[in-house]
Amino acid sequence: MSGIDGMDLGTFGIYTFDFEHQPAARLRESARELEELGWQALWIPELLGREALTHAGYLLACTERMSVVNGIAQIWSRGARWTYGAALLLADAYPDRHLLGLGFGGEERPETKPLAAMARYLDELDAIETVNPLPRAPMRRILAAYGPKMLALARDRAAGAQTYHVNVAHTAQAREVLGPEAFLAVEHPVLFESDPVKARAVAREHLRPYLATPYNVAKFRRLGYSEQEIAGGGGDRLVDDFVFWGDLDTIVRKLHGHVEAGADHVAVQVIGVEPGESAMPHWRRLAGALLPPRANSPTRGRPRVPASSPDPDR
Repeated sequence: MSGIDGMDLGTFGIYTFDFEHQPAARLRESARELEELGWQALWIPELLGREALTHAGYLLACTERMSVVNGIAQIWSRGARWTYGAALLLADAYPDRHLLGLGFGGEERPETKPLAAMARYLDELDAIETVNPLPRAPMRRILAAYGPKMLALARDRAAGAQTYHVNVAHTAQAREVLGPEAFLAVEHPVLFESDPVKARAVAREHLRPYLATPYNVAKFRRLGYSEQEIAGGGGDRLVDDFVFWGDLDTIVRKLHGHVEAGADHVAVQVIGVEPGESAMPHWRRLAGALLPPRANSPTRGRPRVPASSPDPDR
């Protein structure tokens, strides 16, 4: 399974912060090229200023077939009522193309328990009554999750889970908690650099913020990394597990490890790109290595025709 109830995301997708640094015209060009390359899913975070649902809506308007996933929309950025209304409109305007990923995220809130906060937010979403027209395709949601309790919440109250900066062992653990039916998407950073010293230096800089936040440190501990490996910018084993670096073949082989461990979808984040620059050259290389040959055929991505509707080509 690489999708959710008929929403086909493909086995691999693109996760990027790049669009935070691009003007609208360049963002549009990038999204359209990704679609032409055959990428079926584009994942965008909410962190550096662009609001999640308007960002998703713009990308959906710029493309014709590709799905856009909020990975994640922070629950603190807007009330549940407004998240619901925006996601409902996107589901109506772009059937089977928008996936709402919700997460705790944002500033640290030491007095707030992520699990309880997310459960309350979902309660608010599920209690909403609206006069807005309901879409013919469902509004779909997944949850950002790491620990077993949040994964269980994602299994029970969403279509599944998205994990961020995890190793392959965690993917296997997540699949066990989620069971065989729930959707599991895994984000993973990659770096096109074969020199170990250079690669690990870039990877450590990328991981530095995550090695200093309590939730991520707790995650690393649960995954069996020692205090020594977590401290000082991360030991080689941790760095190599959380950032796949090397040549194209090495990176592709390691990414497939998540699929073999139980991921339905892997969202690939290319790092080592300067702000304002584009990872497009790397996305092109990855498309050739990760996407099936049919992904680049002219017929791929034809709008799906509901079973109850006549095929316009017949």
